[in-house]
Amino acid sequence: MAQAPTRPDARTIRGEILVVLSLSLLASAAYAIVSLFQAPLRGVTVSAADQNPLFANQLLGFVFGLAPVALVVHLLHRDGERVGAIGLAWDDPPRDLARGVALFAVVGTVGLAIYYAAVKLGVNRFVVPAPPPHHWWTWLAVVMTAAGAALLEEIVVLAYLITRLRQLAWSPLAIIATSALLRGSYHLYQGWGGFVGNVLMGALFGVLFLKWRRAWPFVVCHFLLDASAAAGWLLFHGHPPGL
Repeated sequence: MAQAPTRPDARTIRGEILVVLSLSLLASAAYAIVSLFQAPLRGVTVSAADQNPLFANQLLGFVFGLAPVALVVHLLHRDGERVGAIGLAWDDPPRDLARGVALFAVVGTVGLAIYYAAVKLGVNRFVVPAPPPHHWWTWLAVVMTAAGAALLEEIVVLAYLITRLRQLAWSPLAIIATSALLRGSYHLYQGWGGFVGNVLMGALFGVLFLKWRRAWPFVVCHFLLDASAAAGWLLFHGHPPGL
């Protein structure tokens, strides 16, 4: 007979959240905050993609970058839960894909407008969203980078964190605010535009995740956002229109 899932107590959940975030995006947030005050915003270029010229290092970065996702899945199985507990059941692909594409159309349009405005106002750094060009593996690295970021952020910061905070009986407003602010904080290395844009996106994702209880639409949306940004950069040879 299968053993019923045993939910960890509140103290264990709080400790688990701290460990998972410290090994993933909380550390990124800390470095991003430091980066924000290390250099000016206007006229400075930063990279959102690994610029290592060796494909082996690109591949290793992708594989080991997903370690926090593997940790989350391990913790779920340890507690007798399935991945469906955080909305990762792959049982309705057409609806998940449709929702992801629709979100991409909305978020991509608004996000691009915020980014352009922030760069023009000098409150955001110029972001290179693509890996090094002119290699045989460049487009493969685009896919890997987009997939890695989408899986890491949407599984850890959205699906896992929101699910665990609900188990701690946090209010919906507090849950959404925490997830959104964390998402914005590790984008502070880009500047205030990156912060504001990602907080708004995180708030929208949080509201919809609480409604849908599905993680895949957000993974699909995030993948499309990052992949299209990198593709645009490469196709326009680093000179996107208007910037």
